[in-house]
Amino acid sequence: MKKVICKVEYDTDTATLIEKRAFGCFGDPAGYEERLYQTPNGKYFLYVNGGEESIYTKEDIKRISAEKAAEWQNG
Repeated sequence: MKKVICKVEYDTDTATLIEKRAFGCFGDPAGYEERLYQTPNGKYFLYVNGGEESIYTKEDIKRISAEKAAEWQNG
C-alpha cells in the first residue's frame, strides 16, 4: 500500500517491516493488525487494517515519530 502524507510517500513495498502484531483471530470482525515499518529515509509508519467492528475498519497508513515507534515496540 502507498499513501502520501505531507508530501512524503509511505510505501509498504519499499519500506522495511520491523514488527507486526495481530489482535484477534483471522476473520474476527473486531480483530485488527498493526505493522510497523521504516522507510529508506528513516521515517516510521504503521500500516493498519481490521474487521468491520475493529478500531481500524479500513486499510490505512499512519505516520509516527521515532519516539512513538519505540513506544509501540516496547508497548
